[in-house]
Amino acid sequence: MKVELFPFQKRALADIRMKTAEAMGSYHRTHAPQVISFTAPTGAGKTIIMASLIESIFTGNDSFVEQPNAIVIWLSDSPQLNEQSKQKIDAKADRIRLGQCVTVNEDSFDKETFEDGHIYFLNTQKLSTSSKLTKQGDGRTYTIWQTLENTVDQKSDRLYFIIDEAHRGIQGREAGKATTIMQKFIKGSSSDGIPPMPVVIGMSATTDRFNKLVEGTSSTIHKVIVTAEDVRASGLLKDRIIITYPEEDAVNNDMAILQAAADDWKEKWEHWTLYCSEQHYAYVNPVFIVQVLNGTGKKLTDTDLADCLVKIQDRTGFKFEDGQVVHTFGQTTSAIPANGLEIRYVEPSRIADDRNIRVVFFKENLSTGWDCPRAETMMSFKRANDATYIAQLLGRMVRTPMQKHIQVDEVLNDVHLYLPYFNEDTVKDVVKAFQDSEGGTIPTDIYGESLSGKRFDTLTVKTSRKKTHSDCPGQLTMTTFSEDSETAPQSSNHEAPEEIQKSTPANPEYVPGLIQHVPHPESQNAAEVAPNEHITQANGEELKDEITGDQIPQRQDTTDELFDREAVMKFINDAGLLSYNVRSLRINDYLKSLYKMAHLLTMSGLYRTAIRDIQTEIAQMIHEYVENLKAKGIYENLVLQVMQFKLATQIFDAFGETVDNYFVHDLFTTTDTDIDRQFRIADAKLGNEGIGMVYGNKYMDADNPDGFKIDVILFVADDECMNKLHQYAETRFHGLNDDYRRYIATVDSEKIRRQYDSIVSDGDLVSKHNFRLPETIQIPHEDGGKEYSNHLFVSDNTGVATLKLNTWESGVIEEEEKRSDFVCWIRNPSRGSWALCIPYEMDGETKPAFPDFLVIRKDERLGYVIDILEPHNPDYKDNLGKAKGFAEYARQNPGVGRIQLIRMGKDPAGKNRFKRLDMSKSAIRDKVSHAMTNDELDHIFDTDGFFA
Repeated sequence: MKVELFPFQKRALADIRMKTAEAMGSYHRTHAPQVISFTAPTGAGKTIIMASLIESIFTGNDSFVEQPNAIVIWLSDSPQLNEQSKQKIDAKADRIRLGQCVTVNEDSFDKETFEDGHIYFLNTQKLSTSSKLTKQGDGRTYTIWQTLENTVDQKSDRLYFIIDEAHRGIQGREAGKATTIMQKFIKGSSSDGIPPMPVVIGMSATTDRFNKLVEGTSSTIHKVIVTAEDVRASGLLKDRIIITYPEEDAVNNDMAILQAAADDWKEKWEHWTLYCSEQHYAYVNPVFIVQVLNGTGKKLTDTDLADCLVKIQDRTGFKFEDGQVVHTFGQTTSAIPANGLEIRYVEPSRIADDRNIRVVFFKENLSTGWDCPRAETMMSFKRANDATYIAQLLGRMVRTPMQKHIQVDEVLNDVHLYLPYFNEDTVKDVVKAFQDSEGGTIPTDIYGESLSGKRFDTLTVKTSRKKTHSDCPGQLTMTTFSEDSETAPQSSNHEAPEEIQKSTPANPEYVPGLIQHVPHPESQNAAEVAPNEHITQANGEELKDEITGDQIPQRQDTTDELFDREAVMKFINDAGLLSYNVRSLRINDYLKSLYKMAHLLTMSGLYRTAIRDIQTEIAQMIHEYVENLKAKGIYENLVLQVMQFKLATQIFDAFGETVDNYFVHDLFTTTDTDIDRQFRIADAKLGNEGIGMVYGNKYMDADNPDGFKIDVILFVADDECMNKLHQYAETRFHGLNDDYRRYIATVDSEKIRRQYDSIVSDGDLVSKHNFRLPETIQIPHEDGGKEYSNHLFVSDNTGVATLKLNTWESGVIEEEEKRSDFVCWIRNPSRGSWALCIPYEMDGETKPAFPDFLVIRKDERLGYVIDILEPHNPDYKDNLGKAKGFAEYARQNPGVGRIQLIRMGKDPAGKNRFKRLDMSKSAIRDKVSHAMTNDELDHIFDTDGFFA
């Protein structure tokens, strides 16, 4: 494959490959039809997994021999779904030859059997009684049913039948037709003359959907299941779908909602522009999709497309060009004129790859079989009784454009859906419909919010996220749409004057990156602007948002900030602070992880000879093994076993009964081709890293050029050798990780850091990473929260973070703010994608802990120091486990400042105050690590806890 599969996809592939082989073997032993039920949530990459399966069937892998004459028939209910699947296989499966994928065309397809070595795409619409494929005559020799019957009769040993999605999205009578046709291949059809297909692989989002398809059959069912948790952890899907609807009793809100959606789309463009520019990625070009109404009479649609374009352009200030706005209306393939543009027709399957497309108008044909990860924002003019269609769209929008979670900017991990004719109750209907279609296991969180009731707040360490295209060389932005400078968005950089950004080193309180409190140079009285003061117009009236009517708060000027947020973030990210992933299942093996780590270190320049050294060390292991065999005098005998193979026959009578009970053996010499084949299999088991050739280049005997291949075959065939190899890989992997973890934290490339995190996650149940903060986060909006200007992440509009803390949390922060060395603090979100995680043991199980706060203080030598604080109720049974986990974390991270477990206690005066136990102190760590019960921990708090 041209793409690297995610660990859960690799596991699913291995499972489905094994069960497919078992099913084919079972069919030929028993002649009982076999069905593999492959279930995975929306966005799991079922098509990519199936493409990898087909590749492994045709070309083999380290466990199964190649079957180049295999035949794959891929059936779905939609030509568009077929076309998209075919395009994915052609584009991603590099071992599938051009031309191997064939769409069955009813005008030209006429064969006695399906040809070996091909993948055929069929859809149920071509198998109806009115289809040419099902009829003889007009020059057709074979019906599709006869072709299938003949193929099963003559080629059942290599025929694989895939049913894609089990008619997802089809409703009513059409769904019934599709079920009937699909069941013919599972149950057989006497009227059409076809038997059941030998091996059927069913792809579906839910077990229920496919179970209904196979109920009443005698087929043996093999199950392969990908869980929603696996997909959620992969980064393939957006973290959240946010559905926005108008306030109760609002009328005629459709165009206002469209404008709000346009605002969201414009914001996505700005965030993607900055992200792709800074990280040096190809630009994403997010798409705005608008679902319009069906037409009445002769009208294509009752939605005014021209008015929509005017509203979008007015709201964003962008002027579209021909080709940037398209439609997918099934009634016509002609261009539609609107607002001076020609809105051309594009097939849904072509949208994702057309980088020029910005806006898509559609009706209903994007809800089934369509996939466009660039669809970041959608608005629908549909009424509330169309909840089912809306729900189907959600599954098409949740995929991430870059197939990964964006660590730098959490805004880019959301997708927004705007519904002007829905309300809170009908939005719940949409979510329920989506849950029903996905079996209730949705890997993405779905939230509803009214237009003025924000669900999430965006906080950042940057003074402004907005840049024009001139700030990002080589990147397209929305401003590229228009040459009219008056309508183009303007850069809004709130940079503090240079003289304020720097403090004089002579100042004894000087800390790198810390901004001293200096009055604004233009302010005579240096009065601070209140964070919630509102912007006023020239006439003195407060400026309000056009849609919500809310007053627009004024951004507190960055010159009033007491510290440089970006400098603090850089210090934290460069500190090499440990964070952990706690998994419920180890997915990968250490040999593959070792290779990946070595390649990464070589590519990053941190250890340029890493992969070559690993290859050399493994080649040396093979050499030592061979020399040991020669010393024992058994080498030649083992070589002879490789060079010869036995042909075994057994004689049966006409009824399948054994005539004799013995095997007849003949010895045959293995050909060079057989040696090469065994060598390829051995090299694949060594990880396909060219180990065999590295060994050959160093130890090949010119008088016996195939000898090195036999050496490698013997090494791989020895279980003890392979066990030692994997033990070596585990030890070497951990050594490289420990040696280079801190250096990875300083690499500028986010791609390398992300690959590193992915590699170490595959190695262990608990894997350690470098903790890194994003530049932009999103937090749940909390009414009644307190405004904090000293939180590291703040609103770019107000300069504060509005957070609602409980009594203990707010009390701890108040105590920290009183310290003379206090700089800022961060709320560490429980299970957040970027959150600091510390593992601990409880009841024999490893669990993740997410301490409440990180506190940053001034340090004379380093500039800053990072503290970890956890206010925690002593009544919880996890107290001892977390204390031990924090103690071990403190031992492994000597560069961290305080690591405190905090609870309420009585001070000597009898007042309730916060009592702290600091795991950064070695004496405390030693006591905690030896404690066996929560009572013992309580005693340690009594003897060693202190009040700040």
